[in-house]
Amino acid sequence: MTESLKLSVEKRELIAVVYTEGYINNQGGEEIARVAYELIDQGYKTLLLNLAGTKIVNSIGISILIEIIEKMIEIDGRLAFCCLTPTIEKTFHIMGLAQYSGIFPDEAAAADALAGA
Repeated sequence: MTESLKLSVEKRELIAVVYTEGYINNQGGEEIARVAYELIDQGYKTLLLNLAGTKIVNSIGISILIEIIEKMIEIDGRLAFCCLTPTIEKTFHIMGLAQYSGIFPDEAAAADALAGA
């Protein structure tokens, strides 16, 4: 599968939302990591990945997302996901991502929960 990942970012007062469109593999995961680390360098400690445009995440993509979670834990930040397909959500639970990050059904629920944190 060679579908490339497209990202867009919406910076809000206390949270940055990263929108994904496409396949999260090694290249896509690395692009998410690059953007996440730039946002961290800009002072964001709460990141939300809206995966509404993503239908597939492979194991390398998951490992890179875990690295981002580890970085967020290091800086006492938070990473959350929203708008996951049922398969991706189940995979994130099996792989342990849900233990260290929030998973929300939609962006509004995520934003409310993260704003209150």
